[in-house]
Amino acid sequence: MTTLPLASVYTHALQGHACTVWEGDLAPQPLPTHAWQAGVDASDRALLSHCQGSTIDIGCGPGRMTEALAIAGHVVLGIDVVPEAVRQTRTRGVAALRRSVFDSVPGEGRWGTALLADGNIGIGGDPVALLERARDLLAPDGRVVVDVAAWGTGVVTRHVWLETAHGRSGQFPWTAVGADAIAAVARAAGLGRATGHRDGERWWAVVEARP
Repeated sequence: MTTLPLASVYTHALQGHACTVWEGDLAPQPLPTHAWQAGVDASDRALLSHCQGSTIDIGCGPGRMTEALAIAGHVVLGIDVVPEAVRQTRTRGVAALRRSVFDSVPGEGRWGTALLADGNIGIGGDPVALLERARDLLAPDGRVVVDVAAWGTGVVTRHVWLETAHGRSGQFPWTAVGADAIAAVARAAGLGRATGHRDGERWWAVVEARP
């Protein structure tokens, strides 16, 4: 099968092509792009209720969270490295930039909330570095709202790849952080208290910027 850039495979997925996530020794799973392209559900709304003030949606994908935050009255910006994700977010009528979180971002040091939804704590395969970067984006009284894996997961890094009928991506690191481990990861990143929350099978944490 042809190997394509990750952004190309993800673009095909966002354009409606079935996409499979291969993750080490785990069973392959479908990438839930259709769910991400729909509106927010009750679980999403429960998570988003913890966002305060202006919010930057890191790895916004097709923008359902960004849109919901704007509707709720937040100043919000979605960022994503994939142009198709940014295009779909903008189609919802909300602001989005093609940008890596590790590049210069508007409003650095002034955001009220950094949102890492839908497993985006895995971006880059180094959750400590990612949370350190999120801390740089936040105002002193800001917070990170982050989806985490179920209690007992710990911190697990695997090399994963995406595959559609058009081709497969190269492998890239992706890290899962469990509800049991997010407090320690946050401390290592220089952040403050992490408060855990749960809605059914979904787990997330609110991590304060101030140690």
